[in-house]
Amino acid sequence: MLKTLCTFVIKRGLSNVGMVCPKTMGVGDNLLHQSIWDSDPELFDLMKEEKRRQRRGLELIASENLTSLSVLQCLSSCLHNKYSEGLPGQRYYAGNEFIDKIELLCQKRSLEAFGLSPEEWGVNVQPYSGSPANLAVYTALCQPHDRIMGLDLPDGGHLTHGFMTATKRISATSIFFESFPYKVDPVSGLIDYDKLQQNARLFKPKIIIAGISCYSRCLDYERFRKIADENGAYLFSDMAHVSGLVAAGVIPSPFKYSDVVSTTTHKTLRGPRAGVIFFRKGVKSIGKDGKPIMYDLETRINNAVFPSLQGGPHNHAIAGIATAMKQAATPQFKQYQQQVVANAKRLCVGLQGLGYQIATGGTDVHQLLVNLKPCGLSGAKAEFILEEISVVCNKNTVPGDTSPQNPSGIRLGTPALTTRGFKEAEIDKVVSFIHSAVNIALEAQKISGPKLVDFKKVVTTDPTITGSVKALRKEVELFAEQFPIPGYPDY
Repeated sequence: MLKTLCTFVIKRGLSNVGMVCPKTMGVGDNLLHQSIWDSDPELFDLMKEEKRRQRRGLELIASENLTSLSVLQCLSSCLHNKYSEGLPGQRYYAGNEFIDKIELLCQKRSLEAFGLSPEEWGVNVQPYSGSPANLAVYTALCQPHDRIMGLDLPDGGHLTHGFMTATKRISATSIFFESFPYKVDPVSGLIDYDKLQQNARLFKPKIIIAGISCYSRCLDYERFRKIADENGAYLFSDMAHVSGLVAAGVIPSPFKYSDVVSTTTHKTLRGPRAGVIFFRKGVKSIGKDGKPIMYDLETRINNAVFPSLQGGPHNHAIAGIATAMKQAATPQFKQYQQQVVANAKRLCVGLQGLGYQIATGGTDVHQLLVNLKPCGLSGAKAEFILEEISVVCNKNTVPGDTSPQNPSGIRLGTPALTTRGFKEAEIDKVVSFIHSAVNIALEAQKISGPKLVDFKKVVTTDPTITGSVKALRKEVELFAEQFPIPGYPDY
């Protein structure tokens, strides 16, 4: 009888087998053993819709990727259940024997993925994501109102590098610290290192940030180091966007020249949504008395993450980082990153061949910035029309823009499409989709005039325009569905 009451669930291609036995269940325990499709079909339907959107669309957001089944399995594991404030061996809760081993394994693999010696580098794998990781770095290295310098947001920098406007301090980094941006050359679109050097001599920052959010060229870390040394500043490299390319060795590494390096793990690294901070250890320099001066970053970074800014770490995410770092050390991962860059270059050349203007004139990495000013189209309109045909990107400022809310460009990236198996031939097809969508947008704009709200109305109501949009969307979705996405089969 007991055998007939116990239910074994093997459903929808999932690898786990769940056993529900009423004899051992307490009050309400049936809720704990139900699948999401049985307990909450309304939510599960939305999850399936999102999976369908991802499968039928073309994801060109440079900061997004499609992670592996093994990472997803970590994120849905029992590791989520455990509280473990503190570091391995120094927890504030009992029961962390295996959690400690997982975090130590993650630290070891993180160093190995980037070819780092544990005598020279340490790593904290607990930051919840990239922005908290960056704030932890500033908290560790600075006092309130100390000075920082990062690439300006309209020029390709990130919010967490100190962005502010003339009337408002936007980012917490500009609220708690005094920030002064460095810029790109308005003609070439390249970072003006000479101007950065001049301004750093005047501003005397505590930290110089070598990092980007939308800049398609490799950074000159050696030049950054020289400018930092000249001003007694820390060099903090935020490689969130390019860490996968760095791990694969397809672009220069920041580690040789940096004091601290942060990264997210969900972009080119193709792991879970989390952050990691690397910090220097060992001898920093030799004093005038001939004695070594040691780095003191380990305790400062670790204390900034916890207890200064965070509580218990997300152990399921740390496990996901560990398996992602293992993948990052494989030959297959290097081949993947080489293809990511090859695809970005092909996308760039294809658009340039159709007359589109690309900031910096090209790309060395996984992304490019298309300046639509010469086309007479705004970034917001381009983003909207592309989403209408199931091509997803983001509007973005180009050098010279004054408002992030009304930018002139779109940012395009190739990590997610490359994960799905796209190579140069498929990228050529993507170029044609983008160009067709822009042409539809220009026709719609002739009817709507300049306002975005009127443009959206025309795109969604004008019979001729909607007909063109629907036909192109169908073509895009039929094309996209040929390429699988990793993860669970049903969601």
